[in-house]
Amino acid sequence: MIAALRLSPLVARIAWLIAATTHVVAFGVAEEISFSRDVRPILSDHCFACHGPDEQTREAGLRLDQSESAMSVVAPGDPNASELWLRVIEHAPDMVMPPPTVKKPLSTKQIETLRRWIEQGVPYDGHWSFRPIADVNPPQVPDDNWSTSPVDRFVLHELRRQGIQPSAPADAIALCRRITLDLTGLPPTPEQINRFCNDVPERAVERLTERLMRTPAYGEHMAVAWLEAARYADTDGYQNDRYRYQHVWRDWVIDAFNRHMPYDQFVIEQLAGDMLPAAMLRQQIATGFNRNHRINSEDGSIPEEWRTEYVADRVDTFGTVFLGLTVGCARCHDHKYDPISQQDYYQLFAYFNNVAETGVGPNNGNSPPFIPVPESWPLLSDDEDRFVTPEPVTLRRSREAAGNALRRPQPGSPQTVMVMHELEQPRRTFVLARGRYDQPDKNRPVRADVPAAFATMAPSDESPPSDRLELAHWLFRDDHPLTARVAVNRIWQHFFGRGLVPTPDNFGVQGTPPSHPELLDYLANQLIESGWDIQAIQRLILDSQTYQQSSRLTQQSAKDDPDNRWYSRFPRVRLTAFQIRDAALASSGLLVRQVGGPSVKPYMPPKIWSAMSNNKYQQDNGGALFRRSLYTYWRRTIPPPTMVGFNAADREVCAVQTQSTNTPLQALTLMNNKTFVEAAKWLARRMMTESDTPIDHGFRLVCGRPPVDAEREVLKEVHEHFLDVYSRDKPAAKQLLDTGEAVGPAVASAPEHAAMTMVASTILNLDEAVTKP
Repeated sequence: MIAALRLSPLVARIAWLIAATTHVVAFGVAEEISFSRDVRPILSDHCFACHGPDEQTREAGLRLDQSESAMSVVAPGDPNASELWLRVIEHAPDMVMPPPTVKKPLSTKQIETLRRWIEQGVPYDGHWSFRPIADVNPPQVPDDNWSTSPVDRFVLHELRRQGIQPSAPADAIALCRRITLDLTGLPPTPEQINRFCNDVPERAVERLTERLMRTPAYGEHMAVAWLEAARYADTDGYQNDRYRYQHVWRDWVIDAFNRHMPYDQFVIEQLAGDMLPAAMLRQQIATGFNRNHRINSEDGSIPEEWRTEYVADRVDTFGTVFLGLTVGCARCHDHKYDPISQQDYYQLFAYFNNVAETGVGPNNGNSPPFIPVPESWPLLSDDEDRFVTPEPVTLRRSREAAGNALRRPQPGSPQTVMVMHELEQPRRTFVLARGRYDQPDKNRPVRADVPAAFATMAPSDESPPSDRLELAHWLFRDDHPLTARVAVNRIWQHFFGRGLVPTPDNFGVQGTPPSHPELLDYLANQLIESGWDIQAIQRLILDSQTYQQSSRLTQQSAKDDPDNRWYSRFPRVRLTAFQIRDAALASSGLLVRQVGGPSVKPYMPPKIWSAMSNNKYQQDNGGALFRRSLYTYWRRTIPPPTMVGFNAADREVCAVQTQSTNTPLQALTLMNNKTFVEAAKWLARRMMTESDTPIDHGFRLVCGRPPVDAEREVLKEVHEHFLDVYSRDKPAAKQLLDTGEAVGPAVASAPEHAAMTMVASTILNLDEAVTKP
């Protein structure tokens, strides 16, 4: 802890001179210190654990996360009179901060940063994400011949400050492919590329964007990231991992994106559609968002224990998806870094604690509350929607033996969907000691309320949100600092692979600050002013030169902007697992574009489920094998290996960001997985039947462009090699062509078709085929 300490003037001056000399030698002339950018991360990483929000671990009553307390150990302008400075330069083990026992020593640069902050008298600012969204205008950049969008002016301003030049525009084919993949998850057809390239250049991007946003594929692709954030799956999880029928909610999400539903309506209906006046069927289905968590169905499980877990999951998901905060850290104790107390956590908990649900699920099927859904869903027109009363939960009245446990209901049929439904008599909520279901602190009852850090958002005489519906509306207050920022950051991440805030699940003090804070706030304001129009923000980004830059990495760009933090080029981002599979099916002509319906079971490795249970994977047949990947049956304990191999989220809990890896298993999948082999076979069929130049045609179908001479020659050599191999080994050719269940008339001899299949497989395995250009 920091206690009273005064070094002798001589010792303090020597320490100051050493630090100052070190700074000059090592770091040169320094720019002005920013508290939020430079100082707060140091305090958060090294000091907040003992001098932060968590009252249980706080030492000496000092809070360095709050301005008034922090200023008690800082004398602005005078490091030698600042307790904070004197303690970090102390050498005595029992006096230096941080203590050696925590094994988090400050670096010389960090110590010097603290000195300069104190010396410059920079104020202690509140954390950037909790400050009101700034009303910023795009900066005026002298001699700007590059910008075509407000987005560009923010980016160019920062590029100029860094002394970096933006890249040249991407060529038309690459840009068409990029936009089409970003908006639909599918590659453009040669016809779509030709139309784009022949369009008026000034209108080509706008027209392509509008066409793609009107296709069903748009909603399907936009839904994927939301399904991962909402932890959507087709089974309950845990050891038993029983079946559930929640695909109706998934189809609601697709339908909402294709209807271009405003984001505020999209969120409010998912959080509290059941509480809207005269709630329609669609609005009740939307609340399945809150029921996508795992559900335990093991014999002997304690219902109240697992019901508590479900409520906690909703709170954590709410915090991640809508606030961008790690609120789950406060379940057992006050958050150690962000201003979220354990009391705050259970106040949020209270909003989600009144659902009429069981703690232990049925053997199979949906857990109450659920509602029946017509077979015609989602083709219902708005006037066909109607209110449906959720199936009630039957409570065992006897408190004997089972101790007020919940009776297991009959499982819901496939024509049901789990929804939210409030109890008539709200449950009482208490702070749970260490987060345990069986340790409610009866001396700490809580009522539903938002974290105290947001108390300044409302007038002092205004009541906090009283229920889930009011909580949902609270997110969209004009003065809410987080909802719009978090939303536009994920939109930016969708296009660039990384958000302006690289930690989309953590806008707190341990998260990474935004690279372009003014641009983030500009986009947030635009989202609010547009009426929460997601497509408006997407158009704004797509129309920008920032997005339309070439992705080519030059030596100068690699030197000036190695991590592309300043967007000096478009990032080369690998396609998602869903896009890679869907693109192969689309290029081959196998893709079945049916929208919605129950999840399907395409090819999987043999005995894929036998390691976990007695359930057998019953593969589908026919067109179900070639549906888009978001319709693939998702079992939590054994997710589809192709999807997981390419870094899809596992759907156990909420995920708003996945990491990209590069492993040999991915290459082996592209070469040997039955889906990709069959796609290569049918791509070869297209190559041979649709063009007199099959290699060029296949390359166009997959990569959007014709091959250059060197590429063409290599592919011809591949063809000649395998034609020789299969001409001498016709059984091997037949074995290759027998892969998969799709059949059609022969288009060439078996050796010729097999050889062209290997050419097609080579094209599908190109880096360019699985990377956004």
